[in-house]
Amino acid sequence: MERSSGPTLLLQEQPSGKVVNLRHFQRHQPHSSPSLSWNGRYVAALVQQGSQRVPLIEDRLSGALHRLPLPADHTALRLSLAPEAGRLAMQVALDGQLRVQLFDLTGLLEPDRPGGIAIQGGGPGAPP
Repeated sequence: MERSSGPTLLLQEQPSGKVVNLRHFQRHQPHSSPSLSWNGRYVAALVQQGSQRVPLIEDRLSGALHRLPLPADHTALRLSLAPEAGRLAMQVALDGQLRVQLFDLTGLLEPDRPGGIAIQGGGPGAPP
């Protein structure tokens, strides 16, 4: 959404139209290249911080904010979060060339499973 301060990230439920609070992205303006996981648990976007575009991921369930490190000579252009949030692809510019950098998020984020998928294990009487 375009506002007077620049592009801002707005998450809106459908079909109700209810606006969902994104606690961390409110403080980091402006935003570009937003991406959602399966159920919207994770929201990723690029934010402008000084002269750098920084990739951030907000975990809406836990409230955590994750910043992905990029070398200073890389300029982030776009990102795309995998549906289960296990990986993030980012287009970067480096020395005038465009590249895609892939981040493995499996040690950082818990998978966001699509609705209706049964999860194996756990429950009463299950081994620890």
